[in-house]
Amino acid sequence: MIPSSLMKAPRAKLPLPIIIATVCALVFIIVLYAERLSFLSSSSFFKLTPCSRRGFKSKSSDKAEENINASLIDDRFDFDPEECNVANGKWVFNRSIKPLYTDRSCPYIDKQFSCAKNGRLDSDYERWEWQPEDCTLPRFNPELALKKLRGKRLLFVGDSLQRNQWESFVCLVEWVIPEKKKSMRRGHTHSVFKVKEYNATIEFYWAPYLVESNTDVNIIGDTKKRIIKVDEIAQRAINWTGVDILVFNTYVWWMSGLRIKTLWGSFANGEEGFEEFDTTVAYKLALKTWANWVDSTINPNKTRVFFTTMSPTHTRSADWGNIDGVKCFNETKPVKKKKYWGSGSDKKMMSVVAHVAKNMKVPVTFINITQLSEYRIDGHSSVYTETGGKLLTEEERKDPYNADCIHWCLPGVPDTWNQIFLASL
Repeated sequence: MIPSSLMKAPRAKLPLPIIIATVCALVFIIVLYAERLSFLSSSSFFKLTPCSRRGFKSKSSDKAEENINASLIDDRFDFDPEECNVANGKWVFNRSIKPLYTDRSCPYIDKQFSCAKNGRLDSDYERWEWQPEDCTLPRFNPELALKKLRGKRLLFVGDSLQRNQWESFVCLVEWVIPEKKKSMRRGHTHSVFKVKEYNATIEFYWAPYLVESNTDVNIIGDTKKRIIKVDEIAQRAINWTGVDILVFNTYVWWMSGLRIKTLWGSFANGEEGFEEFDTTVAYKLALKTWANWVDSTINPNKTRVFFTTMSPTHTRSADWGNIDGVKCFNETKPVKKKKYWGSGSDKKMMSVVAHVAKNMKVPVTFINITQLSEYRIDGHSSVYTETGGKLLTEEERKDPYNADCIHWCLPGVPDTWNQIFLASL
C-alpha cells in the first residue's frame, strides 16, 4: 500500500468558460499588437501574412525554401509617392529580367550611351532591380505611360544626364507604337518625339544650368571661361510654357570648381562684369531664379513639376574601397554597403534644392534617384562611349582614364529613374 504522503494530488481542471475567456483575451492582444505594427509600417493590416512566418527557417535552411518564405512574409505596401522612401532599399540581381529595349532595337540612343553596341560584352548591369524596403515599385508599363500622356506634352529640361533619362523614357515606350504613328525631330537645343496615336509628345530641352550662360548653346570647353547669368531664365523658359509635365535637373555642370563666375543681367556691357561666388551660393541664386519663374508662370492645376535629384559621378574608386582602381573602369557589380555615399554627390547642393523647393508656391515632386544610383558603379558608359563625336578605339578603351563615369549605359540605371517617375505620375 502506497503511503498517502507519497500520493500525487489530482490536477485541478480549469472550467471551460475560463479557458475560452483566456484564449479570446490573448487573441485580442495579438490583433491589437499586429494593427499597431501595421500602422507604424504604413501597411494595410490585411496585407500582413503572419501565418506564413511559422514555416520560416534559420540561415541553415535551403535557399529556395528561404526565398519562398521571404516572398510570403513580404509586407511592403503598394507604391505611394507620399509615403514610400524610395531611396531606402537595395539592388537585387534578377537574371530572368529582359530589358524592354536594347541599344540596337531602339534607334534613338546616342552613341554616348550605347554601351553594348560600342563593345561592352558583360550584360549583368541590365539585370539589377531596385527594391525599396517600404513598398513595392511597379514595373514600367509602356501602355500605361502612353495612356497617362494622351493629349499631353512631357518635357525633360536640363543637361546630358537629363537627355540620358529622356532617351530612356522614349525607348521604354516607343517599341509598342506602330512605326507610322511615331516620329523624332532632333534639334540643337530642343528635340521632340511625337506619338501620333496618342496625340502626345516626349521632349527634351538642353539647359544644363536651367538659367542662361555663355556656354549652354555654344559649349565652351574651358570651364574657367564659363559665365552664368544667375538672374536670367526667360530666353530659355519661353520654350517650356504650355507643357503638361515638366521634369527638371541641373547639377553636374556646376561641379567644375569650388567657385564659379556669375553675372547679373546682360552680356551687352561686356563679360567683365562677373563676380566669383562659391558654387553652392551661385547654385542657390540660379535655383531661386528658376523657382520664381515656376511660381509666376506655372498653373499647378494644369502642369505638374518634377525635379530629378543629382546623378552621382563615380570618378574616385577609393570611395568604394577599390584602392588600386581607376574611376569606374572595369566595375561590374554595384556597391553592397548600405547607405554608401561617395564624393560624387554633394549633399550641400542637394540641400539647396530641397530648401528652394520647400519655399515654392507650386508643388515640386522629387524623383529621388541619388542614393540608389550611388550604388551603381557598374552602370556607367565607362570606356564604351564616344568622345569628341568619335567612338573610343580599342586601344583607347584599355586606358582607364578614358572612362566616362558620369553618364549611364542604356538600357540601364536611368530606366529605374523612369520607373519611379511613372509610378509618381
